[in-house]
Amino acid sequence: MDLALWCVLAAGLVTGFSKFSVGGMGLLILPLLMIAMPGPEALGVIVPMYIATDLMAIVMYRREIAWKVLAGLLPPALAGVVLGSWLLSELDASAFTPLLGALILGMLGLGLWLDHRPTALMRHPLAARLTGLVAGFISMIANAAGPLFSLYLLEQRLSKNAYVSTRAWGFMLINLAKLPMLASLGLISSESLQLSLWGLPALATGAAVGYWLLRRLNLAQFKWLIRIMASIAALKLFAFG
Repeated sequence: MDLALWCVLAAGLVTGFSKFSVGGMGLLILPLLMIAMPGPEALGVIVPMYIATDLMAIVMYRREIAWKVLAGLLPPALAGVVLGSWLLSELDASAFTPLLGALILGMLGLGLWLDHRPTALMRHPLAARLTGLVAGFISMIANAAGPLFSLYLLEQRLSKNAYVSTRAWGFMLINLAKLPMLASLGLISSESLQLSLWGLPALATGAAVGYWLLRRLNLAQFKWLIRIMASIAALKLFAFG
């Protein structure tokens, strides 16, 4: 088994586990793939896998969706996806790698700030537009918009079920919008789709394990473990390429 396949299996395992457990591990997934696929090519492999997990999630969490909240987020998020696609078309692999590292470090910093400084700014009328634009952009470039998207939804005072359902639907729609952009950039091909398919069994395994472990984990300690691992990966990308 070659290195690329091992990395795809590891990314699939982490993707499924993160979606159906504590979340927050999305920051690790793209760096894992980039061990074998340096550059934006890794995006073409991981986005179809994300869509598969999104579909699994919306089957489980298909009730209490806050469509009004999504209606405010999605149009600017799609604009952010287009902006991110334009930037990807102008970047080479050597510039993409440190940019990815910087974005991951930024999202980690946001997560730390949110732990200690909850804010009401996300209920401002302009917050949906700005959040959607930035989240779409970061999702297109780095698949790392989870903390920002979650921050906005948490501040909308949704019920737990509405939060989970709305988040799952939002990410699925954003990821679907990324597919034609990635295809137009030549980042999705028959080869990349084959690798994505190879990752599906690991993805399903990760989802089952994550769902089972959710109530058995020390969430605070686990969150810090994720942050440390993501920080190491991001620093490696940012400093060393």
